Amino acid sequence: MATKYPVPSSDKILALSCMNVGVGPGGTTAMLARVSIVDYKGQVTLDTYVSPTMQVSDYRTATTGIESSHLLSPDTPTFAQVQQHVADLIKGKVLIGHSLWNDLSVLGIPHPAVATRDVALYQPFRNALRSPNQVIGLQTLMWHLMCRRCQDGQLHPVENARAALDLYRTVSSEWEGAIAIGNWPSSLPPSTFSRCYL
Repeated sequence: MATKYPVPSSDKILALSCMNVGVGPGGTTAMLARVSIVDYKGQVTLDTYVSPTMQVSDYRTATTGIESSHLLSPDTPTFAQVQQHVADLIKGKVLIGHSLWNDLSVLGIPHPAVATRDVALYQPFRNALRSPNQVIGLQTLMWHLMCRRCQDGQLHPVENARAALDLYRTVSSEWEGAIAIGNWPSSLPPSTFSRCYL
């Protein structure tokens, strides 16, 4: 039986997660260091380190696992190469992720808001955890909604992308059904990141 509100076909769906290092005084400014994209089945479409465009002041190794050798290898692609490759991959696709505004911001790539499914903004998830007005971490969402651990120890962008994808897949028919009747089921991303959306 055909669904009343068809979900975007699986070949149109990608999940994205980025890992950042710190630049500038105290390493507080985020700079893209690794980007991972998986398809609807969780297969890796892209997983690459990114050559730094500025001096790195904090590799954040304890949480990211990233060391200077990962970024400074002659084989590491440049930011411009990765940015173009990601832009080509996600064009025309529905993008799944957690706090996608952070990823799009460090990538410097805007994406149509209507083609994003951000599990950090999905209102039924927030309501389920009784936090209707705040962003809930991916680790917390996974534990409470799927009884699954993620981000134990170091963060891993492939794992994060798959986790966001799995959360989306558990509710995709409800989510897409709401969108199909014009009832957008997500909160807005932070207004300071409006440039990340088309």
